[in-house]
Amino acid sequence: MSTSIGTIEKPAVSTVRKIAPRYRVLLHNDEFNGMEYVVECLVQTVPALTVPQAIDIMMQAHNSGTGLVIVCELEHAEFYCDSLCSKGLTSTIEPDE
Repeated sequence: MSTSIGTIEKPAVSTVRKIAPRYRVLLHNDEFNGMEYVVECLVQTVPALTVPQAIDIMMQAHNSGTGLVIVCELEHAEFYCDSLCSKGLTSTIEPDE
């Protein structure tokens, strides 16, 4: 007597990774903090920023009211925003569209 053992095939499962939503960290112009201080805070808060990039962001905020600091995942955006606010700067986050 012979018994054959069959294999059980699992249905193919496709996993689709969703890209985490991105958020924009914005720096708002204020009349209280000096330009050098703002640049220093940006570089300290976002290590990926160079001094010339921080100057550009500060000037964008100074000239148009807001400057885009970085676009990243929500947890990082909240951290950067909170860090800038703790240094006396005005910062907000918004979904990146």
